[in-house]
Amino acid sequence: MTTAKDLPEINIGVVGHIDHGKTTLLSRLSGKFTDTHSEELKRGITIKLGYAETTIYKHASGFTNKEEENGKKGEPVRYVSFIDAPGHEMLMATMLSGAAIIDAAILVVAANEGIKPQTREHLMALQAKNIKNVIVVQNKIDLTTKEQALKNYKEIKEFLKNTIGSASDKFPIIPVSAQQEINIDKIFEEIMKIEIPKRDSKSEPLFFVARSFDINRPGFEIEKLKGGVLGGILKQGVLKVGEEIEIKPGLNIKKAHSRETESYKTLTTKILSLHRGASNVKEVLPGASVSIETSLDPSVTKADSLRGGIVSHIGSLPEISYKLKMKPNLFEEVSGLKNEKSVEPLKTKELLMLSINTTITVGTVEKLENSAEGTEVELSLNLPAVILKEDQVGIARNIDGHWRLIGYGNISK
Repeated sequence: MTTAKDLPEINIGVVGHIDHGKTTLLSRLSGKFTDTHSEELKRGITIKLGYAETTIYKHASGFTNKEEENGKKGEPVRYVSFIDAPGHEMLMATMLSGAAIIDAAILVVAANEGIKPQTREHLMALQAKNIKNVIVVQNKIDLTTKEQALKNYKEIKEFLKNTIGSASDKFPIIPVSAQQEINIDKIFEEIMKIEIPKRDSKSEPLFFVARSFDINRPGFEIEKLKGGVLGGILKQGVLKVGEEIEIKPGLNIKKAHSRETESYKTLTTKILSLHRGASNVKEVLPGASVSIETSLDPSVTKADSLRGGIVSHIGSLPEISYKLKMKPNLFEEVSGLKNEKSVEPLKTKELLMLSINTTITVGTVEKLENSAEGTEVELSLNLPAVILKEDQVGIARNIDGHWRLIGYGNISK
């Protein structure tokens, strides 16, 4: 009999404007609210990446996340990890980090409010991170008339056509009321249509750290303390309990006030336990959204201090770099603004925010070289990164005090 741990896995990001019901929708899909941080509960928005997971079961009536329906058990067919990315315009960096670790996305648009600047920005962020499978959820249909909902549906189709063109024909649009639990089953149907990406389990592991934290509570007895925890996605390879691993860039060691004398120490540690959802496992295969308990002092991992790092076996990762060469692909317009604004060409000495996997850094444009093959830009990085040749880099520019996504870049060979 198939068990949940043997199922095909897929990581799906849930993105969209902060008021369009993302968190409620995710609670219906997974049975769990992802806003578990006190500051998020207080402010009512997602600030950090949230996580939830579910198993999809096949029943005679269709697909659901319920194991039993009408007294009969369903067949488990797919395991889904959901990543709830922040929808606030000031949290684009965190949103890009989330987009770096997903296989597909659910874009939420409220039927009673329609397309917002952040809707466009999030769609372009998915494009910048090369996410090709997108399910569009037209949420809050219970708050509109039938005529308004149909008008909004047509507006969404036109919006998709004008932003990503012919690719939009592949994006299903599902009218939903997350609050009333209407058409949630239709979302599961569409998730089941998404092809599971091919996973590479033979190469050295690459684990992208999206969160790091200390799970110990005040008052824990010393002998019961847990090691520092890393959360993220295993993109390739296999990780097992007991293995020695390294984390790069690692720990920032400030020796002086200038960057030239600042250095990063690669961290080495041991995997004490692996967690996939609520389950403890002995090993994880690529595609899994997991957390790794390490032998690191929890003070090293608290407050996302290692977010953006990459984990592998000791000696397997390339050296960290303060330089980056890429070929930029700029969008025609700046996304996220109320008024249209064209994307201006890159300029030497300007600062850009760069999203490299889950690493967010600021780069200064040092060189621009034009050739028959296009433009190549060389940047110096404020914070170092582990550069992988297959990376696609999100590029954002500071416009009116906010980082706005303006395109993406491919790492130069």
